[in-house]
Amino acid sequence: MGVLYIVSAEEAAGKTTICAGIAINLLNTGKKVGYLNPQETEKGATGGDIAFMRKTLGLTDAVNAPDIVQGRDIVLVEAMLGTKAGDLATKETYGAAKEMQAKVIAVEAYGGDAAGVKYAALYKGFGENFLGAVINKVPRSRMKSAREKAGGGDIKIIGMIPEDRVLLAITVGELADIIKGKIISSPEKSDELVENYLLGALTPDTGTEYFQRKGRKAAVVRQERADMQMAALETPISCLVLAGGSQPPIHYVRDKAARKGVPIILTESGIEDIVEKIEGSLLKKRLNQDKKLAKLGEIVKQNLDMKVFS
Repeated sequence: MGVLYIVSAEEAAGKTTICAGIAINLLNTGKKVGYLNPQETEKGATGGDIAFMRKTLGLTDAVNAPDIVQGRDIVLVEAMLGTKAGDLATKETYGAAKEMQAKVIAVEAYGGDAAGVKYAALYKGFGENFLGAVINKVPRSRMKSAREKAGGGDIKIIGMIPEDRVLLAITVGELADIIKGKIISSPEKSDELVENYLLGALTPDTGTEYFQRKGRKAAVVRQERADMQMAALETPISCLVLAGGSQPPIHYVRDKAARKGVPIILTESGIEDIVEKIEGSLLKKRLNQDKKLAKLGEIVKQNLDMKVFS
């Protein structure tokens, strides 16, 4: 049995995403994988990332039970570091990783730095058990240059993970909850993913050209703009959001949406409020849709050196 610590010194770097991607690939090779998040468990947390990871791994034993490591080929442990070697969280993680004889990888969000590693000095505290860093959320347009620059630092880069809209997507049902809306058409499509958002208020015309720019989208249109609603429905669309009212759309909009199987979300929130709510949700988004997991595993396999874990 081996232990792999996945650490980060910054919030929202994506260590749970990387942890899940590694886990999926290990499971696919027949490994039995365990998972611990001691810091969150000490706070009494059992939901969120912990629940997601345990569901991903099919774990049913008690969270952080002493025997969770028994019968596992590898146990993944998540931990937050402080920003300095002397911070309590950092020292505790140094000690725990050493005691468990764990290998360690660090996760950082891409920041455009030549070497790509902000906390290199911090990671050296893990000594020879530190395997390297994973740079997450790299814009696809920067992947080539980021890889070329990665060798410029003294920390080994074992993976660069590109941004992917599928992993940022939310479902139609989640979108309705976020904007305090009600699905009044094709509710059976509430688990469809929404990857893009187009705002009808940003275009002065009623043509379909604007709405054809993106696929898998939510078209957000004011409740009284039936012409814009029909234009959006002429294009591939995940859902139609009618903002600023509680009245259902006129019959021919509703009929067209029903024929195409497009959910309509009705909300009293205005467009600016909707945008603010969506942005806030995406900042806190978790990988809680099963259909994302295969995509995540594929991305990690293609962009991270899995040999370092064998």
